[in-house]
Amino acid sequence: MKISIGNDHAGPDYKQAVVKMLKERGHEINNHGTDTFDSVDYPDFAHKVGQDVDKAVTEIGIVICGSAQGVSMTVNKYQNVRGAVCWTKEIAGLAREHNNANVICIPARFTSIPQVIAMVETFLDTEFAGGRHATRVNKIACS
Repeated sequence: MKISIGNDHAGPDYKQAVVKMLKERGHEINNHGTDTFDSVDYPDFAHKVGQDVDKAVTEIGIVICGSAQGVSMTVNKYQNVRGAVCWTKEIAGLAREHNNANVICIPARFTSIPQVIAMVETFLDTEFAGGRHATRVNKIACS
């Protein structure tokens, strides 16, 4: 699977751990995030991830910032993106299963790296349930 990832200064160590796990699982990565803790603006990388997913350059997106709120707001501006703020693997699974989320938004300041690895694995391994959930998901986008 091709996956787009981006992060601000709150998450370079999180991104590094997630990218390592993804590569070990055989995924191809588009890396749009910073590799330093120097202050950057989260929309700069979140837009790139949102664009990748919106245009189907990648199937899934992962964005990381301090609270995940800013990156979520940014990626959700794109018509074909359904970004979900997740802080447990159970929420990550439900975001995929019930909401067909295609971008996981991770709050680095409120999670641990092992927790994030488990969340991303769950996000990738969970299928969309469809059915009544598809009816609801189809009502999300603005036309």
